[in-house]
Amino acid sequence: MNHRQARTRQIPAATTAAAAAAVLLAGCSGNQPPSSAAPFVATRNERPLSDAQLLQISDAQQVLLRRCMNRNGFAYWQAQRESLEESRTAGYVSDDVDWARKHGYGSQITAKDDRQRRHNPNIAYHASLSAAQRRKYDAAMDGGLDAPVITAELPRGGTVKKREGGCVAESEKQLYGDVRGWFRADKVAGSLQALYVPKIMADTKFTTALSAWSQCMDRAGHPFTNPGAARQAAAQQSLQMGAARAFRAERDLAVADATCARNTSLRAIGKERENHYIKELPSAYRRALNLSRAFQHRALQRAAALASPRT
Repeated sequence: MNHRQARTRQIPAATTAAAAAAVLLAGCSGNQPPSSAAPFVATRNERPLSDAQLLQISDAQQVLLRRCMNRNGFAYWQAQRESLEESRTAGYVSDDVDWARKHGYGSQITAKDDRQRRHNPNIAYHASLSAAQRRKYDAAMDGGLDAPVITAELPRGGTVKKREGGCVAESEKQLYGDVRGWFRADKVAGSLQALYVPKIMADTKFTTALSAWSQCMDRAGHPFTNPGAARQAAAQQSLQMGAARAFRAERDLAVADATCARNTSLRAIGKERENHYIKELPSAYRRALNLSRAFQHRALQRAAALASPRT
């Protein structure tokens, strides 16, 4: 059974990986039969989508999954929509002081998400079905065990696989058009951070800003060398204090972290360095990244008729 998606990974040389990416973008993949449709291509440089836009696509897919599962005779509950404020993606650096003052590092939001996952009505419903009905449910959801498998090769080696079938494939086809092309481009693009993040972390401009951030935190009474260490300390505190006291401490630390990040331009410098190193990636990887964005823009246009933006 697969209520959502799948993953995996590993390591060899960059030239081999670049060649693999070129093959992947050309649409080849093991013994899978070729698609009769012309492959989707990006015709211009695409900007990345915002968190709000990516969430709108995700919400639209939930609508399509519910409709499809209902058509197949099964109940399906769409994932609960959190507010845009609560759904934000946590990056390595945050300089949003107001958000930190309200949510700290987001531990209470994470705890709420965990509770919702544990009480997902789809899991309870699936468990309530007979063995025969569960097999039918699984086949309806993602094609079941007999569904064809899509494989994507990753830049640093290894592969990611997932089933191509059922309502999941139908919903992706309705949004992205080319299920296999989207899967491959998305998985390559999503794994590129492993190639450029180490360069950012060693970059002189970034390390200078990070040192300034650390000095700022030290002056504020929080001696940490990087934002990751500060977050880890907040998580440790939550295990040693009562919930209310731990959240106050988390919030104080997160506010200092975000304030120092803003005062030292750490986030802006990190973003600028990220863009710099993305431009230095092999052309096959840049094409994969741009293609994944083009697929997302296509999906966003189609999602607009299915789900409203979160507020």
